[in-house]
Amino acid sequence: MSKRKIKVLVIGGPTGVGESTITKAVIKAHPNFKRLVTATTRKPRLNEKNGIDYYYFTEVQFKDEIKKGNIIEYTYVVKRKVYYGSYKPDLDKKIKKGYDIIINPDLVGARYYKEYYNATTIFIAPESLGDLRKRLLARDPNINKKELEKRLAGAKYEMEKEASFYDYRVINKEGKLEQAIEEVLEIIK
Repeated sequence: MSKRKIKVLVIGGPTGVGESTITKAVIKAHPNFKRLVTATTRKPRLNEKNGIDYYYFTEVQFKDEIKKGNIIEYTYVVKRKVYYGSYKPDLDKKIKKGYDIIINPDLVGARYYKEYYNATTIFIAPESLGDLRKRLLARDPNINKKELEKRLAGAKYEMEKEASFYDYRVINKEGKLEQAIEEVLEIIK
């Protein structure tokens, strides 16, 4: 297998599995990686800044950006009535400056980047659903049972039906985050 230079790296996985933490570790180890800033229609949270945390749009603006070709792939989260998508001007600017891009999209985004940017894709999985349950409860002890079960069902679906799409699969075992980070860094090498 010939080595190729990574330009776009997708790190995905179920909510709570650690893909954001691993992404931050990759950027710290490889400063040439820059995170793609996602576009959204949700309101900014405390201390979040436009263009740094997200690109914030109203729903009308977001749909207009899609028509202009500036949002190249997106997902609508029905439960929260919020759009999330990839903002092409941010992507183009970072690629033009010579950066490698790191993205944490859902499967729709992963497929898009694989097809149009020849992305390297890594799926981060928990050791088990029981392990993921513990993480989700630790992260949000007040999560209601219905929401917890919904997230676990979504994770099970992703692990069974979507993980095979990715080029690599890394298990983030409980208490072994550094090991998962090292595996991702080895893949990048």
